[in-house]
Amino acid sequence: MKGNGKYSEKILSRSIDPATHAMLARVDELGISTAWDRFDAMQPQCGFGELGLCCRNCHMGPCRISPFEEEGPKEGVCGATADIIVARNLLRMIAAGAAAHSDHGRDIAHTLLLTAQGKASGYQIKDEEKLKAVAKEYGVKIKDRTKEEIALDVAKAAYGEFGKQEGPIQFTRRAPEKRLALWQQLGIEPRGIDREIVEIMHRTHMGVDNDAVNLILQGLRASLADGWGGSMIATELSDVLFGTPTPKKSEANLGVLKKDMVNIIVHGHEPVLSEMIVAATQDPEMIELAKKYGAKGIQVSGICCTGNEVLMRHGIPPAGNFLQQELAIATGAVEAMVVDVQCIFPALGTVAGCFHTKLISTSPKAKFPGATHIEFHEEHGYEIAKEIVRTAVENYRFRKPGMVHIPDEKSECMVGFSVEAIVAALGGSLNPLLDAIKSGAVRGIAGVVGCNNPKIQHDYGHINILKELIKQNVLVVTTGCNAMAAAKAGLLLPEAADLAGDGLKGVCKALGIPPVLHMGSCVDISRILTACAAIANALGVDISDLPVAGAAPEWMSEKAVSIGAYVVSSGIFTVLGTVPQVLGSPLVTQVLTQTAESVVGAMFAVEPDPFKAAALIVQHIDKKRSALGLPVPEAVLAG
Repeated sequence: MKGNGKYSEKILSRSIDPATHAMLARVDELGISTAWDRFDAMQPQCGFGELGLCCRNCHMGPCRISPFEEEGPKEGVCGATADIIVARNLLRMIAAGAAAHSDHGRDIAHTLLLTAQGKASGYQIKDEEKLKAVAKEYGVKIKDRTKEEIALDVAKAAYGEFGKQEGPIQFTRRAPEKRLALWQQLGIEPRGIDREIVEIMHRTHMGVDNDAVNLILQGLRASLADGWGGSMIATELSDVLFGTPTPKKSEANLGVLKKDMVNIIVHGHEPVLSEMIVAATQDPEMIELAKKYGAKGIQVSGICCTGNEVLMRHGIPPAGNFLQQELAIATGAVEAMVVDVQCIFPALGTVAGCFHTKLISTSPKAKFPGATHIEFHEEHGYEIAKEIVRTAVENYRFRKPGMVHIPDEKSECMVGFSVEAIVAALGGSLNPLLDAIKSGAVRGIAGVVGCNNPKIQHDYGHINILKELIKQNVLVVTTGCNAMAAAKAGLLLPEAADLAGDGLKGVCKALGIPPVLHMGSCVDISRILTACAAIANALGVDISDLPVAGAAPEWMSEKAVSIGAYVVSSGIFTVLGTVPQVLGSPLVTQVLTQTAESVVGAMFAVEPDPFKAAALIVQHIDKKRSALGLPVPEAVLAG
């Protein structure tokens, strides 16, 4: 198959990342299957499923509605139409996504509770000021109390948000009053986090809620319980326990792996585990053991959102994003890939079996074929982490040097822009940013986030939309796998301001910041909500009035569906790069892409082309600037 002489056209079409090209060629040579191969094997994918027209919510089915044939069925056995089936399927995706991120928040609250009680080995409260700020929001007494006493009450209050039967969820109070009033008017202000998820499952049971619009409203309500509840709890309490991120330098891509060191990759989503792994690898006993087996030391790298968590707090370099997880093992240089929950391929055990790598699962919620299970519990966190690290170190002696194939590619990056860090960079106030927006130097703000998806060339959507937006003077904030793509492409460096329009370039140069700001993992999209709420409150408007937008160019997970729903429900126009499984219902499609704007002040758009997607965002930002009476800048010409 033709290509550029070095790599085949097939390989080049799968990714824009040169390190990924090198490893795809390597796994082809070794005969190892990856996500791209499995995607190709699935073609053509089920047309009914792509449109969301399959239902197996009861045993009279499975049923499917056929838009492909005139005489095909137009109702399920129970009489459910395409609108009902598509809406129910969408809601179940929201429920699963909200459950995943909110369960992350629950686990962090549990760790804070154990830490406050002195029962969590190795954990401590690292940001007392953040603890007090959160305590104030929850009405927890601060004066004349130890940080452990305060933390205990904060943890209990956060715990209470999950099982609460009636609202409000506390962090929704950060939203502008106009937004709160709208949620209340629509009946979508979230109550307890778990209640909204359970209600989705009840409503989508056979024979319950059969009104597509009513179903969608409940989906929005549950998503808000995620964004302003579970995810925000995860972010805030992680900062309390592990420290609020501040800017720091690191490197990114597969080239961060070291030939002469024990390589441990942390992969998944919860920092409760990865924080202890990082600490254990710095234990002198473990370092000496590594040297005993011939290594120079221990290198920790990250994949996915666990990678983002340790990156923004410790500068631990990420080896890659979602679609690179198999390729990292295929370097032959990884002693252990340590996983917890979410976005972890079941295929990793098979890939690890081709090398000396140990796949180590740690969560009681998640076991994997071919993995060694070392169950992690916070009560013995540090001791268990040392056991995991010891297992990895002892595996170094089984590495096969001839199988080691690490690409050279890696890029420097500046990461760790929490809301607090952004405010600090602005001199302690949002006013400089507001002034830049008002003048047009910063046209607006876009949150670009999300996964990789083999339906789109790896990192192509991420990188091109970022470059196009900053060229148009749009300041970008990023989380998740998009953030890692940006890091690999050098867009998380102050020097990347040279790629921006003159206005944004001037702001970045003056502050010494990149034009794309790394805000953390996927749950940290809640930081973006907090920032938008703060800006809206400062201007005395609703979030939907701001020149802001969101985008998920390569999304793939149920969590992304919940995220998109709560971002739109919060009033932020959002562009998706892959088509959701809703096109089988013209009504649901219309509600999401048109009607929602008149109801919640924002809507979805779907645009696979990142250049056209950026144009939609700029057009939306300019419309909001005009409505606020702000000057609308001229477009920055390509060249």
